[in-house]
Amino acid sequence: MPRDGSRRPAGDAVPLAPMDIGEVANPPFAVLPDPGRVFLVRSERFAALAPGHQLEPYLHLLSQITRAQHDILGELPEPVLPSPERLALARDNTMPPISTGQIALDETADRTFDALLKALAAADLAETSRTALEVVEKAGPDGRRNMMQAVILDEIPGDAIAEHVLAAAAVQVLFTRLAARLDVESLKRVADGACPSCRGAPVASAVVGWEGAHGTRFCTCSICATQWNVVRIKCLVCSSEKGIAYHSLEGGQETVMGETCEACDSYVKMLHQHKDPSLEPIADDVASLALDLTLTKEGWTRASVNPFLMGY
Repeated sequence: MPRDGSRRPAGDAVPLAPMDIGEVANPPFAVLPDPGRVFLVRSERFAALAPGHQLEPYLHLLSQITRAQHDILGELPEPVLPSPERLALARDNTMPPISTGQIALDETADRTFDALLKALAAADLAETSRTALEVVEKAGPDGRRNMMQAVILDEIPGDAIAEHVLAAAAVQVLFTRLAARLDVESLKRVADGACPSCRGAPVASAVVGWEGAHGTRFCTCSICATQWNVVRIKCLVCSSEKGIAYHSLEGGQETVMGETCEACDSYVKMLHQHKDPSLEPIADDVASLALDLTLTKEGWTRASVNPFLMGY
């Protein structure tokens, strides 16, 4: 909320009227990720967004990181899901089956991180990125596990953000591959703003154009890329359906907006993929950082998570 107590956004943010719900659809509750597509599509989107962008060097780096995430998939051992008993317990108690607080960082996690580092070592990285890579390589297996755990617990030290971006990339590969092996029919709603697979926070939500679900809204998990359906005009933080507004930058694209809630002063971005199918939640969230800066200046608090926006 603006410092003067007014609910009207100032600066370049423009409030938009609530959207029409659109055609009647019967969307699934959740959609599991396809690891073979998630990182490749993300990498291609980062690459497409980079030229001429104010964040061009960083978007180019993220294109390299996400391409490395894709390239290592074929050399990794199959991830091991929790036991059938634990999966049944999660289902019966409406808990996420691969909760980030319960999955142990095992040998598969180690090999995932190692493979990612090896792939990036062969990439044409800038000097600062190369330095961060060398720091992570020298940390050893225990140090790298600690980095991954810090990402999972959202306890990132402020002086080691670059290294933890790499750790986050490894965590994403690990949990995306785990989520892909789940039984989608067993997933239960944990909370509007929590992933039903791993309890991760959403990076953004999107109004999709899928057949049978056109005009409906899906959140995307920042960790495992599971997508889950949520009512369109509803706060993902406090579940309020009142005082919801939509903001875009004046003169900017209206396919990426900030959904603000007057009840809790928070916001989460909403992408209109039904208008522009090329939008990708992780990539377009980073590329629309200017919208975050404007909304934050106006007093709204970001309620979503993007591991590639650590430090912002």
